[in-house]
Amino acid sequence: MQRTGVAELILHGGRAPPWLTKRMIRLGNAVVRIVVDEYGVSEFLRRLSHPVWFQALSCALAYDWDSSGTTTVLCGVLKTILNSGDFGVKAVGGKGRLSRLSLEEIGRLREVFDFSDEDVERLRYASRMVAKVDNTAVQAGYRLYHHTMFIAEDGSWAVVQQGMNPSVKMARRFHWLSGGFKSFVVEPHSGIIGAARHRMVLNTVAREAEEFRKLSVDLVRDGVSRLRRTLSSLRVEGQESLARWMTDVGETPIVKGYRVDPRRVNWEALKRAYEAAPVDYEQLLAVKGVGPSTVKALALVSELVYGVEPSWRDPVKYTFAFGGKDGIPFPVRRREYDEAINFLEDAISRAKVGDRDRLEAFKRLRSYAARLPSP
Repeated sequence: MQRTGVAELILHGGRAPPWLTKRMIRLGNAVVRIVVDEYGVSEFLRRLSHPVWFQALSCALAYDWDSSGTTTVLCGVLKTILNSGDFGVKAVGGKGRLSRLSLEEIGRLREVFDFSDEDVERLRYASRMVAKVDNTAVQAGYRLYHHTMFIAEDGSWAVVQQGMNPSVKMARRFHWLSGGFKSFVVEPHSGIIGAARHRMVLNTVAREAEEFRKLSVDLVRDGVSRLRRTLSSLRVEGQESLARWMTDVGETPIVKGYRVDPRRVNWEALKRAYEAAPVDYEQLLAVKGVGPSTVKALALVSELVYGVEPSWRDPVKYTFAFGGKDGIPFPVRRREYDEAINFLEDAISRAKVGDRDRLEAFKRLRSYAARLPSP
């Protein structure tokens, strides 16, 4: 299952009414129990990491199919269900203030799953890194405001987090699954869902950005003073890369557009990184204080001075706004939608709930399916 989008996530505020969340918890509890009992915790985490299934589950439980609240409400409902029951998996984090409590809540899982100190630190590191990647390493204008981590008794995990872009009034959701990637900084997502594919996205975790990642580490290891002098000497508007005048280097295009203010770069963080002597980009990104402006600064120096570009490919694959039945600009993967819906229909049919709740859930799923593009 690759990264996919399924719907425009309109940025909605407010709270879900209590009568709705209570209903979602009742039906959700039955569905989660069936999935865990029949397929196991690993499959449950894998399903949560798939944006199509996650969206379909929200719809089946009676929440808006195209709202940014899909993420926050469904994660809140799942957290209530998992943390009050014996499923072998718990949830930490949430929206806003709750997202910042994730590390503290992970620590409390020692008492629940008998985690060692090493287990706790590994999970805390994963929680920090997935947030750092989606806030800093991928820059499409979506700042995270929601982070929920689902943690199993064996230490495996899935993360669902969401950022908002106020300028376009849309949200983007990021899905992660432990064991589904080799590195936090090389194509790590199990899914990304958004409203649109943007033309210029600084994507430093793209597979094709490996040379940039290596150069960024070298730049930091050379020392902060040199990097500061280089950055301060660059004029961005219309400036070309020095690669044009270097031998054995092909012509590079004029830089697309960076907005880097040297005063906003966290030079103290870069100094700490220099002292830590990171061996790879993941270690560099993990340094506290290395944020979006710092990564942009490294990208600017890398491209203008050394002719090494980061990737500008938006990692979101497609949404209703882009996928089309004629395959332009890319085909809609209807098979994935059908698989998610069939899986949920089977779980709902076997769930121990009233006939009316079961019937209404089926109606919502079929209504959701009807909105999908034809194959």
